[in-house]
Amino acid sequence: MRRILILDDEPAVLNALRRTLRTAFAKDDVVIEVFDEPEAAVLRAGEQDFDVVISDYRMPGLNGADVLQFVKGLQPDAIRIVVSATTEIVDIADAVNRAEVFRYLAKPWQQEELVATVRDAFARKDRSQRPAPAAAPEDTCRQRELDRLEQDEPGITRVDRDEDGNIRLF
Repeated sequence: MRRILILDDEPAVLNALRRTLRTAFAKDDVVIEVFDEPEAAVLRAGEQDFDVVISDYRMPGLNGADVLQFVKGLQPDAIRIVVSATTEIVDIADAVNRAEVFRYLAKPWQQEELVATVRDAFARKDRSQRPAPAAAPEDTCRQRELDRLEQDEPGITRVDRDEDGNIRLF
């Protein structure tokens, strides 16, 4: 069973999002929980795993980027989506960068786009949960070559990085 958490401070928007997704997905296949308070949504995300978390950006108190960043910490595999009327690129970039948002949908959204985005999110979640495939023969050959190089020249395959992740050259 799939689980979706929806957060928006406007009850009419919450109802419209829930209605659109309820129509698109069978009741037995998807559980949708809605919240109009950011803190309540974060608390619930600490209790229950969700496949997809959809949040408005502009809300009193915590904004959508804050909420989705908390959710990311609690549930790193949950797919995060922002639905908002904001057109401020700085705000959108903030949500994408801090919370690693999967998609941004502008209000008013198109129903087909919302449903397609949630389907894509489910597919991404499924891909992230698949076990890694067994090493391909070329991966094994590559690893043998790296092992040989490391044996001949210790440290040659190691990359030193600074605190920002940049490669250090000596």
